[in-house]
Amino acid sequence: MRLPPGQVAVEGFPRFGTHLHLPPPPVPTNPVIEITGAVDAPFSVPLPLTKLATLPRRELTADFHCVAGWSATDLSWEGVSFEAFYRTVLEPEVKAGASITHVSFGGLDGYQSVALIEDALADDVLIAERLNGLPLGGDHGAPARLVSPSQYGFVNTKHLCRIELHTAEPPADFGGPSLMARAALRTRLIWRHPRARVWNEERHPLLPAWLIRPVYRIFIPQIRYLSARGSGPTREPAHEEDRPGDS
Repeated sequence: MRLPPGQVAVEGFPRFGTHLHLPPPPVPTNPVIEITGAVDAPFSVPLPLTKLATLPRRELTADFHCVAGWSATDLSWEGVSFEAFYRTVLEPEVKAGASITHVSFGGLDGYQSVALIEDALADDVLIAERLNGLPLGGDHGAPARLVSPSQYGFVNTKHLCRIELHTAEPPADFGGPSLMARAALRTRLIWRHPRARVWNEERHPLLPAWLIRPVYRIFIPQIRYLSARGSGPTREPAHEEDRPGDS
């Protein structure tokens, strides 16, 4: 098994997220993805996405790579291609003359990530609803999540509830720092790379990968401990329909 530079395979798929020691955020009774930004008018897309019968279903087996250096291998996702979702649902609503350069993804836990439009439209990017044959649970992003296997995990927003289209790069502090990053923010050691491509080892926008690896790995034990304490129930989410999830 070949992994990207600096990554080590782990057993299973560890829980991660900004809420860490807290339970996963509750899922609304009627979850939606809110669409905002450079569109004619904000609108909402109901979940699950299976209701959008025009969108082809997609299955994808891929590895998940955390920027801290661990990789969960051979995960099986099911959902819809983000490119198909964008072309069918979002692009027709873009303001006349607007040129979309970036897409931001927001979660019910308050987390936000930003991706260049060309990265978001890559062939392997999904809005996933199922993981390893089951509906996504709270620990991995119910009711829906972004899956972008070619980018580090911090791009793969869980609990997806909002997509915003941008005609320019959002400010560097867009969405705010993650909980574990706040302690190191003053030293500027933990920054999100704007592309985060795992095979290019784009962990940090300024510092070389060999230097930043040990810094990120310092946080692994703390994150795993806190995240385990806040882990949600392992049963499938109780809902009238299968709920989409995240990576």
